[in-house]
Amino acid sequence: MRLARRDLLSAQPERLYDAMMAEMHTPVSRSVLLNDPDLVAEVLAEPARSYPKPPRLAGLLGDLLGASVFVTNGAEWQRARRLIDPAFAGGRLSASLPAMWAAGAAALDRLGAGGAIEAEAETSHIAADVILRAMVSRPITGAEAATLFASFRAYARAAPLLSPLILLRAPRWLPRPFRRGRAEARAIRALIAGLIETRTAELAAGTAPDDLATRLMTARDPETGAGFTPAEMADQLAIFLLAGHETSAATLAWALWLLATHEEAQAAVAAEAAHLPRGAPPDLGALRGLSLTRAVVQETLRLYPPVPMMLRETRATTRWRGRRLGRGTLVILSPWHLHRHRRFWAAPDAFRPERWAEAGTIPRGAYMPFSAGPRICPGAGFAMMEVTLLLAMLVGRFRIAPAGPAPRPMAQLTLRAESGIPLTLTPR
Repeated sequence: MRLARRDLLSAQPERLYDAMMAEMHTPVSRSVLLNDPDLVAEVLAEPARSYPKPPRLAGLLGDLLGASVFVTNGAEWQRARRLIDPAFAGGRLSASLPAMWAAGAAALDRLGAGGAIEAEAETSHIAADVILRAMVSRPITGAEAATLFASFRAYARAAPLLSPLILLRAPRWLPRPFRRGRAEARAIRALIAGLIETRTAELAAGTAPDDLATRLMTARDPETGAGFTPAEMADQLAIFLLAGHETSAATLAWALWLLATHEEAQAAVAAEAAHLPRGAPPDLGALRGLSLTRAVVQETLRLYPPVPMMLRETRATTRWRGRRLGRGTLVILSPWHLHRHRRFWAAPDAFRPERWAEAGTIPRGAYMPFSAGPRICPGAGFAMMEVTLLLAMLVGRFRIAPAGPAPRPMAQLTLRAESGIPLTLTPR
């Protein structure tokens, strides 16, 4: 329990990288970790009926995420997705490319002549800039970026996803002993409230731009005709800031580390980046030309999935692999273990972006950095475009080198480095 409180990965035995299923019992609870791709697919196929998210998850993360789409189930979740999904539909993604490019260009100006950086802090600034430009059509300020980075980091360490309260099936009304994240959650929610207030006024005046916030605030449920209330809007924007900023920032930071320690792959990404247009956002055709860079991002997501574990629970008695599991058993789906599983992947711990171009090397059902099934992240396409473009822009401008020892992955709410990722940037 102490290890899980500090870092999820430290609490996991080595055998989970071979096991198809593992159980943990306490006097008051039972949990099961699934690595069987068929069972994982079964759990993710019917989240609303058979394997919902644990109600205790909403209690754990409620200070920040409220009743957002990340923690809700059933009709409430279905209604939210009907309102959210159109904002990320196919053709809408290309409209976000200028925001991604502008944030990357601002980062290149800010980094100037290079030097020593802490990658997680810098990529957090860039990703927060992207999401604000895409969401509310304005760049982030330095103070806002610093607040988001510090607040999300402190909140994640105060509210780990697999906390003892989750494992012990503590009821939602039980006071949580870990309340250090409250002030950080309030700071983030205050920023969100300000964004909503400003956009509400712009909508009333007819001056609101066509961006994610406008699409979400004006979306109407095709079944009921109702949109999000102001409180619901705050909850949904909170998860967009978390999913659209924190997870992209983590992926970009780990990708920079992997390229810093694999010079041949870094040189290949820089060569691809040389074909990007200068001084203007690329179009989708130019982005498709970054095939190796995209493979680096995919391999980064395999080795360092930003959400390393996902939680569900059984709604009825279930039998898996000859074991009877009662109602309310906690089900842990672990991209961290699935992506490094020795039965599914050749050289599972090796950085091999070329595997994404080799036919038949990606095992079915063993790769899910954005979840899968009906609850797959609606922003998955956005995130892939964002990290691919930003990685190409950064590596195209700078040579990346390690500036310290290998970072130690630390899994709490998202996957971060325990003491940051120090790098050195040198202009090409």
